[in-house]
Amino acid sequence: MPSETKRKITDTDNSACMDMTQHVLNWYDSHRRDLPWRMPPGQRADPYKVMLSEIMLQQTTVEAVKPYFQRFLALWPTLSDLAAASQDEVMKAWAGLGYYSRARNLHKAAQMIMTEYAGQFPDQEDELLKLPGIGSYSAAAITAIAFGRRAVVIDANIERIIARYAAIPETLPAAKSAIHAVLDNLTPNERAGDFAQALMDIGSRICTPPRKKAGQLSQPQCLICPLALGCQGRHADPSSWPRKPAKRKRARRRGEVLILISDDNHVALTRRPDQGLLGGMMLFPTTGWPDGSRRHVDYPVAANSLLWALLDMYQSTADQQRLNQSVHHIFSHFELELKVTVMTGVRRQLMQNALAQDLLAQVIWCPLTELAGEAMPSVMRKVVTLAEAHRGLLLS
Repeated sequence: MPSETKRKITDTDNSACMDMTQHVLNWYDSHRRDLPWRMPPGQRADPYKVMLSEIMLQQTTVEAVKPYFQRFLALWPTLSDLAAASQDEVMKAWAGLGYYSRARNLHKAAQMIMTEYAGQFPDQEDELLKLPGIGSYSAAAITAIAFGRRAVVIDANIERIIARYAAIPETLPAAKSAIHAVLDNLTPNERAGDFAQALMDIGSRICTPPRKKAGQLSQPQCLICPLALGCQGRHADPSSWPRKPAKRKRARRRGEVLILISDDNHVALTRRPDQGLLGGMMLFPTTGWPDGSRRHVDYPVAANSLLWALLDMYQSTADQQRLNQSVHHIFSHFELELKVTVMTGVRRQLMQNALAQDLLAQVIWCPLTELAGEAMPSVMRKVVTLAEAHRGLLLS
């Protein structure tokens, strides 16, 4: 922690913090963003909408979240509505937003509030932390925004702002304690939720991360920032904060995927286990890349796997084509390349006679007309798009 944050806080320091905090709140009153989950000034936010938006916004942009947020509210206007929905319904509505454990945890949290809290939303951070999928940031944000209680709210935008504001020299994650200490000093007892949302808006529009533009890294707009007067980082290179460790190179995985279509226009799908990558989502039969590790690069068709069984059963009778183009997709910690094989005209009855076999019992036959409504991740949607382009199939 830098010496400025270690030393004893004086009355002068407290006065400066209060002035800076008020400056930020004044800026927010004039420049706040109009977002679907925000209530007009002076009105208390709905805890359900705050929780829904905060969970959706994790690792996702505001513009990407807006239509999903509105879709969820149209389907489930209240917390009790969401709790009464099935997990499949929730996953279908979430499909395409990514990081699917968020959807499962959101659903579980709604059910837990209805059963263990008698439908009363917890209004304390320590109670909120007991809910599935609610971490320290979400608990603090809900506490401050929905219930008007003082809480120190730190997301990636706020972390960047405070690291620059105090010119914190430590590298993340070691810098987190210093960031928390500085922000704790700035957070007001009243309007803590507005203060947190003000910082989020500043981080989105003014104190932005460095982005490449015309071959150069963009700089934050320090001249119009309400924190500029007290910001130490603006006098150096603000884009160099927060200090971050060198990025690890993403691992690369290569695998196979099969689109298997029956003669009565059904397509074979499988459901991922609830835990792990793409948990609870619907996939075409594929090799084992979702359960891979950094040590693996190629994922061939493993003997006695579902994909192996399907290829073995149908390759002599089906109309089969291996597409000459691959699907490429980037996950948070690895890059994926999938080779796509399409088989059409297979007889489902052959499989129905073999349902006693554990492997083939994993297959879920989905009518092609209903495939668009399934909870499929973006990488599988890319597979659909490629197959449609190369084979003229109507899958979506």
